[in-house]
Order: sequence, then C-alpha cells, then structure tokens
Amino acid sequence: MDYGRALELQQRVAARRKQGLVPDHLLLLEHPHVITLGRNGHMENLLASDETLGRAGIAFYATDRGGDVTYHGPGQLVGYPILDLREWKRDVGAYVRAVEQTIIDTLADYGIAGGRIPKLTGVWVGERKIAAIGVHLSRWVTSHGFALNVSTDLSYFQYIVPCGLTRPVTSMAALGVRAGRDEVGRRLAVHFGRIFDREMSIEPGTEPRPSGSGGPTDPVYTDPVFTALEREN
Repeated sequence: MDYGRALELQQRVAARRKQGLVPDHLLLLEHPHVITLGRNGHMENLLASDETLGRAGIAFYATDRGGDVTYHGPGQLVGYPILDLREWKRDVGAYVRAVEQTIIDTLADYGIAGGRIPKLTGVWVGERKIAAIGVHLSRWVTSHGFALNVSTDLSYFQYIVPCGLTRPVTSMAALGVRAGRDEVGRRLAVHFGRIFDREMSIEPGTEPRPSGSGGPTDPVYTDPVFTALEREN
C-alpha cells in the first residue's frame, strides 16, 4: 500500500478510535520503496538527493512519528497499532517496550535471538538492527509503529543513516529464514494479542488475496487488519 494512502487509513482509524467508535486495531502491510523522516529527524541522515531518490523509485515523506529517518519497502512487514493506551497502560515507554517484545517473540519462533540495546529503540540481532520503531500519540491513541525486515532488499538502506545510527541492518532472510511476510505477520499478531492482552480477529474483507485476482469486487485493503478486542475478565 502506498505510504500516503496508509497514512490516511491510520488517521481515519485513529480518529474513530478516539471517538470510541471502533476497537483497537493492528494494521499490517507492506509499502513500495519509501523513506520517511520523523518529527525530530535530521535531513543530514538522508544521503541522497531528490533526483537520486527519483531514479531509484523511492518516495519521501516527512511525518509526525518519533525517531529519525528510515526506509520501508517490499519484503518488509510494517505494523501500525492503533491503540487507546488509556485502556492498557498510560505509559509510552512501556508501550514501546511491549512492541519490541512482540517482535522479539516473533523472531524467536524462527530461531532468531532478537534483543535490545540499552538507550536505543528497536530490535537488534547482535549489533545489527532488524526492526525499527517510531510512534505517535494523540490523546493516548497510538499511530505509526514498527517495520520488521523479513526479506527486505537491504541495499536500499544505503540512501540513509538508519534512525540516525551508523550501525548495520539485517533481515530474517539474511539470517537464513525463508518465511513469507504474510506468515510472519500472522505469527506476530498472535504475540501482539498475548502481550497487549487482546483477542485478535481479522477484520472481514482484509485477508490477503491471490496475486492477479484483481477485480471490482475486491476489498479495499489486501493485507490483514487485525481488530484487537479487549479480553473479558
């Protein structure tokens, strides 16, 4: 899904969440090549000119999320949780740690030992970053989220200083895992539900469809949109 379209989707869901019209959501999707800059980012961490990005087919967006500059593209699982933290914990730090733990537990399913580096946000395998996190909160409702490199072409990170850190990146594929993005996304949703104490349900009409099955009756969204329903005690 185009980044601008995904941003509009987040904003619509978040607005409805603030009004109490919908439950929590987890949007899982993939973007075409795009570089985004967080609200506290530094343009010097973007290493390519507009012309160079254009030739490489990479879009650019300045955003209101936290963090610096990052890359999204094919083979990357991007997750946008739309949660009302008033119904979980009013603690931004705890929220970010919980998102990290969701990714760490997902990687463990594939035999990858992901972890944290003190004072740095994201998930790492040794000294290599495998998942970036950048979030936004408005009236305690979250948007933006995380990007997990599943089978991402890591050469595209040459155009940036990822998250403003001169550290290498990696992917699940580079570490020998051949799982697809959809499979990883479904496993991640299970861990997300457990960690945030939510029952996960795929929203009707958002299941992935076979390639080439386009048509006028297709759903608007082709990736899973998980509805995170609060558990009843």
